[in-house]
Amino acid sequence: MRPLLCVLGLLAMLVATAAPGHDKLRLVADNWPPFTDANMPGGGLATSIVTTALARAGYSSSYEEAPWARALLGVGEGRYDILINAWYNDSRTNIGQFSNAYLTNRIRLLQRTGEAFHYKGQSDLYPYTIAVVRDYAYSPEFDADTRLHKVPVRNFSSAVRMLAAGRVNLAVEDEYVARYNLQREPQEVRDGVMLVEPPLGENTLHILVSLKHPEHKRIVERFEQAIAAMKADGSYDRLMRQHGF
Repeated sequence: MRPLLCVLGLLAMLVATAAPGHDKLRLVADNWPPFTDANMPGGGLATSIVTTALARAGYSSSYEEAPWARALLGVGEGRYDILINAWYNDSRTNIGQFSNAYLTNRIRLLQRTGEAFHYKGQSDLYPYTIAVVRDYAYSPEFDADTRLHKVPVRNFSSAVRMLAAGRVNLAVEDEYVARYNLQREPQEVRDGVMLVEPPLGENTLHILVSLKHPEHKRIVERFEQAIAAMKADGSYDRLMRQHGF
């Protein structure tokens, strides 16, 4: 019996070593449709891509939605293993390891309809108040510029309603997110705001794996390998089409 138990124990160790997903990874994101939303098919485009890639890398996962600040804090404290929808920010490297980019976001300003406003560069924004979602990172230049008059808000809906009501001069958001959410706002809000040209910039979307997870480096490496394989075999593009991109 004892030799048999030893053999079984050895086999269990080998299985655990070979299967990186024997423990479920705890994924988190804020509600950010059409990229992350528990009520959308697959949890939204970003959630679908990330969970598919992790599954191909051998990891099972569970997904939870939380307000952005709580999600970020949870990754830092190790209550969550992976933040699905992270834009790069130097300060976040203190709590997690970023993957390479798996999506690109086009960042746009919004203004009130009919108001005279011309945007060519960041210095053009200095006279204006700008609604920004609390703890979001937009771009290194925008985030670090202390001359900008930023007004922190809870989410995009709060930002765009404040803009339509004249409580701020501008708002900022990813273009697809803005268009998606504006469809769900009251008519007076939709009619009261418009997107500004040119774009403020582009942001790459990453997963952020908690440094509290002992295999954070391996998770990132295997995730990136899976994304590359998905792009090579066409499954990445199929997911994009399924979500209307």
